[in-house]
Amino acid sequence: MGDILDERRKGLEEEYFHRKNKEAVEKMREKMRIAAEAKSAGTSPLQCPRCDGKLKTTTFEGADADVCEKCGGVWLDSGEIEQFTRRDSGNWLGRLWHSWNNE
Repeated sequence: MGDILDERRKGLEEEYFHRKNKEAVEKMREKMRIAAEAKSAGTSPLQCPRCDGKLKTTTFEGADADVCEKCGGVWLDSGEIEQFTRRDSGNWLGRLWHSWNNE
């Protein structure tokens, strides 16, 4: 009798986690759809960390940057600052970045 209950619990547990995984995948797909729509419109679904403005993606010297439409703040995603500093290590940003990374 104990084996039957263990198998039943195991089946319920597997069903629960399968359902949770399916819900997580659906949420992720919805987020990806919203992000794709925002990217095609040239906006970001993200809000500015400084104020409540919307971020708009803009390209500057071949690298993307998110600019707040309200406060004008510029936000870079992971790897984007390296794109700016790689172009010309002689500019002030490149020198600053390399000095921080060589310490």
